Amino acid sequence: MNRTYYAPQGGAPAQTQLLTDRAVFTEAYAIIPKGVMMDIVTSFLPFWENTRLWVLSRPLSGFAETFSQYIMEVAPGGGSDRPELDASAEGVLFIVEGELTVTLDGAAHQMHPGGYAFIPPASTWSVRNMGGKPVRFHWIRKAYEFVDGLDVPAALFLNEADIAPSPMAGTEGKWATTRFVDPNDLRHDMHVTIVTFEPGAVIPFAETHVMEHGLYVLEGKAVYRLNQDWVEVEAGDYMWLRAFCPQACYAGGPGKFRYLLYKDVNRHMKLKPHA
Repeated sequence: MNRTYYAPQGGAPAQTQLLTDRAVFTEAYAIIPKGVMMDIVTSFLPFWENTRLWVLSRPLSGFAETFSQYIMEVAPGGGSDRPELDASAEGVLFIVEGELTVTLDGAAHQMHPGGYAFIPPASTWSVRNMGGKPVRFHWIRKAYEFVDGLDVPAALFLNEADIAPSPMAGTEGKWATTRFVDPNDLRHDMHVTIVTFEPGAVIPFAETHVMEHGLYVLEGKAVYRLNQDWVEVEAGDYMWLRAFCPQACYAGGPGKFRYLLYKDVNRHMKLKPHA
């Protein structure tokens, strides 16, 4: 089955372009539309060669505090032998364009569009673009929350094409989730999934919950209810939601509406700051 994954290409807006756009940052959510992801807002990281990135989210006091999300763009020959400098950080990689070689504990894994990797904390790993075209991928990072009596989950290398979506009950498959991790595996403290809506499908109530979200639209378009607002989103847009932000949506068609979703799960609520 063919899958479509939107990837930013950078560039620069023309001087004739109108300033008005859909970018917004509120007390409950932020929208970063695809038109914002130009050359001028890229960042760079230590020990990465021939690489730039768009930072979509980062922990902010009083907003979303559990994760960061990047779109990485690695040119041919680029990559890193020291990609992660924080030993407490776990990561998920999701490939949207190109091919990436990830070497973990000496074993090389070739990743293609739709490829998913879970990288446990304190891993020894590296990444390299050995192809002839740029590779673009999401990198979601979270400080792993260790629990006495639970092992750290093992690394995973999977592809969406090999996983059957799980339909939401009562929707006749019009709303489904592709899960890379078993929801009953409490070793994991975050889930990164792909949510798919058929044209006209809906989230028929305002979800209000403790999980923080990053939602990157991979394909299609929809009207999303965020807090008190209805906003239009399309492939390439990013939605960043703090905990308890009400959310619902209508998938607009004519094709599927699909997004990559982050949420924090399976841990007690912190009652005091950690030293």
